[in-house]
Amino acid sequence: MAAAPQDPAELPVCPSRAGDGLLPDELRAWMLLLAATGAVEQRLRSVVKKTLDVSHDEFLILCLLAEQPREGLRMSRIAELLGRPKTRLTYQIACLQHAGLVTRKAVCDDKRGIEVALTDKGRGHLQDASAALAETVGAAFAHVIGPEQREALCALVPTLADGTR
Repeated sequence: MAAAPQDPAELPVCPSRAGDGLLPDELRAWMLLLAATGAVEQRLRSVVKKTLDVSHDEFLILCLLAEQPREGLRMSRIAELLGRPKTRLTYQIACLQHAGLVTRKAVCDDKRGIEVALTDKGRGHLQDASAALAETVGAAFAHVIGPEQREALCALVPTLADGTR
C-alpha cells in the first residue's frame, strides 16, 4: 500500500477548478466522489476481510444495520438502500446469519416480509474493528483528495478534521 503524499502540492487539484471546463461542475464533483469512493472500497476490502471475515458487500449490510434500531430493517429496504437485487441480498444475509452476525425473522403483518437485525455478536465485531476501519477510510481519502476537497469532506465527516481515525 503506497503512502499518502505528505506535500499538499503532490495531491490532486480539485476537479471543479481544473481542466478546460468541458464537463459541468456537478459531473466533475461526481467523478471526484467516485474516485474517492473507489479508493476507500479498494483499501477497505482487505481490512474488512481480515478484521471481520466478511465480504465487502456483507460489511455494507452490517454497517446499515448498525445504524438502525435493534429491530433492524426489512430486506427490501436493505436492497433499496444498497442498490442490490433482492436475490443477491438473500445469499449475503444467509452468510451473515450463519456467522451469527445477524438474525432474520418474518414480519408479523406481511407473510413475504423479512426483517434483518444485527446480533450482539455482530455489534461487538463492528465495534472491535471500527478503529482499523476508520483509519483505513481516512488514509484512503488522504491519498486521493487534495486540501480543498479534504476541507469540504471534513465539514461532512468531523473526525477527519480533528485528525482522529
